[in-house]
Amino acid sequence: MSNVSGTIKSIQDIMRKDDGVDGDAQRISQLVWMFFLKIYDDREAEIELLEDHYTSPLPEKLRWRNWAADPEGMTGDDLGQFVNDQLFPTLKEKLVLEGPHGKRAQIIRNVFEDAYNYMKSGTLMRQVINKINEINFNNTEDRHTFGSIYEQMLKDLQSAGNAGEFYTPRAVTQFMVNRVDPKLSETVLDPACGTGGLLACTIDHKRKNYVKSAKDEEALVASIHGVEKKSLPHMLCTTNMILHGIDTPINIRHDNTLSRPYTDYGEKDRVHIIVTNPPFGGTEEDGIENNFPATFRTRETADLFMALIVKLLKNHGRAAVVLPDGFLFGEGMKTRLKQELLEKCHLHTIVRLPNGVFNPYTGIKTNILFFTKKPEREQPATREVWFYEHPYPEGVVSYNKTRPMRFEEFQTEIDWWGSEADGFKTRVPTEQAWKVDIDEIAARNYNLDISNPHVEEQESHDPEELLEKYSRQQTEIQDLRDQLKSILGEALSK
Repeated sequence: MSNVSGTIKSIQDIMRKDDGVDGDAQRISQLVWMFFLKIYDDREAEIELLEDHYTSPLPEKLRWRNWAADPEGMTGDDLGQFVNDQLFPTLKEKLVLEGPHGKRAQIIRNVFEDAYNYMKSGTLMRQVINKINEINFNNTEDRHTFGSIYEQMLKDLQSAGNAGEFYTPRAVTQFMVNRVDPKLSETVLDPACGTGGLLACTIDHKRKNYVKSAKDEEALVASIHGVEKKSLPHMLCTTNMILHGIDTPINIRHDNTLSRPYTDYGEKDRVHIIVTNPPFGGTEEDGIENNFPATFRTRETADLFMALIVKLLKNHGRAAVVLPDGFLFGEGMKTRLKQELLEKCHLHTIVRLPNGVFNPYTGIKTNILFFTKKPEREQPATREVWFYEHPYPEGVVSYNKTRPMRFEEFQTEIDWWGSEADGFKTRVPTEQAWKVDIDEIAARNYNLDISNPHVEEQESHDPEELLEKYSRQQTEIQDLRDQLKSILGEALSK
């Protein structure tokens, strides 16, 4: 099962022949619920070997093995009627949600809550099912290919106009988790978890380094939390968690983290670790910004997430967040947000990533911010910020599909990193690394877009970067207008 892209393409080519499926978004949605049931069945087969008296939350006739696994099984009108009249009505509304299997049944119901069967031809559906059956998700190699399946789906979603769905390259997720180093019982949250790449990487990290017993595994499972507002990525994330051995991922919620008022989040909501790549370049729906204090009001999604991340960290909690250059140089509300970040958290490292890391989704330059929340007695928390400009490997001028970023490229950062416990005293400036004092940053009006002093500054003429800069400036202008309206409105009401 090596040619994942080819397999997904052949499945979508079959779906294009079906009159009921209109466009990439519907094709992918159709594919996701089918993948979920196949993966769930493969996982159940694994559990049955480990548990003597395992009982499925699914009625026997609705388990994948009993209606889909046989390549010569149901097809045509019989298959179409079964899916529409039995499978979907039961999974949406008739599963037993009480008792010992209630939580597992609830997960399935949550996945199918917004799922639909778009295919009209049972014959074509059988062809798709037979293609899916070529993959064995209990096979380690095939299991790893699901990351590639995600990536292919997200590329197709991008072409379907679903902006903001960025697949975070595995090399970046591994580096973020490696540096934050979540311990076994530390709660880990991705408040915009998408398809769950960072959470899956966290699970792998904890299992490799800290899980030694069944009790440890229980602690790991309880520690993973994610929230995703879009139904399709949420379905993919749930599937991804099951694939990574979390059989009942009840802590992966289908919700918008930003829709809850900022002041409603209290101590019980705080976590030890936040790793996330929040959507950037987009705006939230009307009214969401009113959930935040006036000083942080904006409709820009990434900024709202940053304000909330600072609040949601426990004291001494650690975070790694991917953000675009626009956050670093932005003014207005962004200035106040960066001041808040620097005063309440120790922003110890900004890794500046090169162009092309997020191709083909965006050419916008991105950064990873690493910071630790400090208790009030240790605030203001940041005295200096270290910058590390991640270079292309020798001989590489850009990343692409055939030459993606690799985790091994971060080894120089890892060797240089040091320990926050001793104030990173082993760090030294290099051609890639430099530090800036907080007084200089404050004098720059908290502009963190600080170029490498060892490299002659070059003005960018990249159209995407210039358009992004223009878009940020327009957003900041609108933010100021919104704040003035809010202030005037409050004044007049009094």
